Amino acid sequence: MKAAYIQSIGGASGDMLLGALLDLGLPLDALREGLASLGIVGCQLSTSQETRCEVRGAKLSVTLDESERFTPRELNDVVAASTLPEKVKSSSLRVLNNLWQAECRVHGEEPDVLELEELGTADTLVDVVGFVYGLHHLEVSEVYSAPLVLGAASPPRWPGGYSNPAPATLELVAMAGAPVTPELPIHQGIGELTTPTGAAIITTLATFERPAMSVDAIGVGLGGKNPEAFPNVVRIWLGETSNQASSDPGFADKQLGIVLLETNLDDVTGEVLGYAQERLFSLGALDVWHTPIQMKKNRPGIILSALVPKHLESVAAKVILRETPTLGVRSRPVERYAAERKTVQVETALGPVRIKLKYLSGAVVAAAPEFEDCRLLALESGQPLQDVYRLAEARAWEEYLA
Repeated sequence: MKAAYIQSIGGASGDMLLGALLDLGLPLDALREGLASLGIVGCQLSTSQETRCEVRGAKLSVTLDESERFTPRELNDVVAASTLPEKVKSSSLRVLNNLWQAECRVHGEEPDVLELEELGTADTLVDVVGFVYGLHHLEVSEVYSAPLVLGAASPPRWPGGYSNPAPATLELVAMAGAPVTPELPIHQGIGELTTPTGAAIITTLATFERPAMSVDAIGVGLGGKNPEAFPNVVRIWLGETSNQASSDPGFADKQLGIVLLETNLDDVTGEVLGYAQERLFSLGALDVWHTPIQMKKNRPGIILSALVPKHLESVAAKVILRETPTLGVRSRPVERYAAERKTVQVETALGPVRIKLKYLSGAVVAAAPEFEDCRLLALESGQPLQDVYRLAEARAWEEYLA
């Protein structure tokens, strides 16, 4: 499978990441064509070849004729209404929503009333959607990343300002449990190296590990700083990872780098279990479940199990230790076979419904309507939920399985 590995040598921002893809071979005209579907008026893109500490790379420049400000909802609506491929739209919205979540937590506001500063312009859409579209154009299936380079902590640069790293950047790091490099003397006085947009893109799309891969090309994206001690660049390695599939070509892919966390509990309430499960899912757990067991002295108990990516192991274990009465958590590596899945939208007589498609050997073998979409249509129409579900299922079967 084609994979991209992001190496933040001197930080990462949206335009640096996008510049690295252009340096990898993403045609500028193709990028312009993809972004054109967003309907951004007066957006101009240009690139130049420059150096940072003798490292050559691509410097992307984005200019906008208007500096109109947008709310998070308005920016999301622009993406949702575009004609971009569904996979590009869904991934872009994931990045944006994580960015808005971090900003809301920092400012203590809800998304509908959150006022954005630098992030409130169309430039944010260019960086986020452009990077996701670039991965799609280059046919990248997997994204990995080295630890983030945040730079040195510094006092506020002006009265009332914030210190480096930016609060939203730190919030995104904490949300993903992302690894960061240590503070180094060479970073002193340089200021921000990883921006909130860069952090949102990487923490949302990437797994923090370097896989076994063949490296076919290197792309270098340049930042706007040019310190003497280190290059303000981000590198993206492009190559192929080995496909750990079963010998049966019709079977699913084997996923590695997964950890099973478990703990036995006999003194916990259902409310606490439910809350712990919510916290683990919000962290990025692949699955969380409870199993009834019989413990010592014939006491009934529960096994809390969580399946998490390897890079979230320590953070997820801390959540279990903090949110439940347990004194210890077991951990062991596991492997699993996973079918490819995709979410699409179908139109029914009652309205649109998202459908989860399951693929094996490139063919759709099952389709499941999204419960919340069916629930909302049932409430709006007055139709029984089961009828709405069957209607959506039949529409999906007609389009993808018949």
